Amino acid sequence: MTLTWPSPAKLNLFLYITGRRADGYHPLQTLFQFLDYGDEITITPRQDNEIRLLTPITGVEHDNNLIVRAARLLQSYSDKHHAGIAHKGADIHINKRLPMGGGLGGGSSNAATVLIALNYHWQTGFTDETLATLGVSLGADVPVFVKGHAAFAEGIGEILHMAEPEEKWYLVAHPGVEISTLRVFTDPELKRDTPIRPLAALLKAPYVNDCESLVRKRFRKVEQLLSWLLEYAPSRLTGTGACVFSEFESEASARKVLNQAPEWLQGFVARGVNNSPLHSFRSGIPVLLNQ
Repeated sequence: MTLTWPSPAKLNLFLYITGRRADGYHPLQTLFQFLDYGDEITITPRQDNEIRLLTPITGVEHDNNLIVRAARLLQSYSDKHHAGIAHKGADIHINKRLPMGGGLGGGSSNAATVLIALNYHWQTGFTDETLATLGVSLGADVPVFVKGHAAFAEGIGEILHMAEPEEKWYLVAHPGVEISTLRVFTDPELKRDTPIRPLAALLKAPYVNDCESLVRKRFRKVEQLLSWLLEYAPSRLTGTGACVFSEFESEASARKVLNQAPEWLQGFVARGVNNSPLHSFRSGIPVLLNQ
């Protein structure tokens, strides 16, 4: 059976960096929420062990793509734990809408969707907890996409606590540059000393992204974009960028601002959702991603 699965974007509603570990990773506190907007991944099971991504992504080699790596990871894990299950392969297409290096979690979301979808297609029967544990090796953001609910995250993003932030409407905009997460986290001027606070205190305080001031300084187009958006609504960087988002109480107000945006602004309007469209789809709930 061929099925097309949603691979939603995420926003970091706030992001605080609380230190730096000896291995170079950064402990943080962040609040994840999904969007009803993202990529779509179509999967057709194969009667062999071949994993084929049939939609090339510019600049990413086939075997290095997180989609392929996630499929092969599940394949390898199931070989060890379900020796009797054979013929686990797949042809995979992706309708790529999320920008690379945008801070929307596109690659991690793709990996999570593949883990969830192939667990279904191959009938391997692993729990979301097991899939999330597997996903950590692919990226720190993969577990939140696998578990499928808005979450307060600590550690390097893998320690998750379910959360229920308000489901607002967002104008998400891309400045037309790709920002490497590694570049931001290795920058000597990155703020790394925000005190650790309980979630209750963080929810009451104004939301901030510790990466934002640095990214605005290093990338003129991000500075230009945020300066424009801040004239209309509260706006912040998501993740390490490059995307920024403005929050609104209604879809109409978000679209009004998008409609009057300058030509150089690339953006879309979407709603923040606490239940992932991926999990809604798996549960049999029809999912229509925003266009």
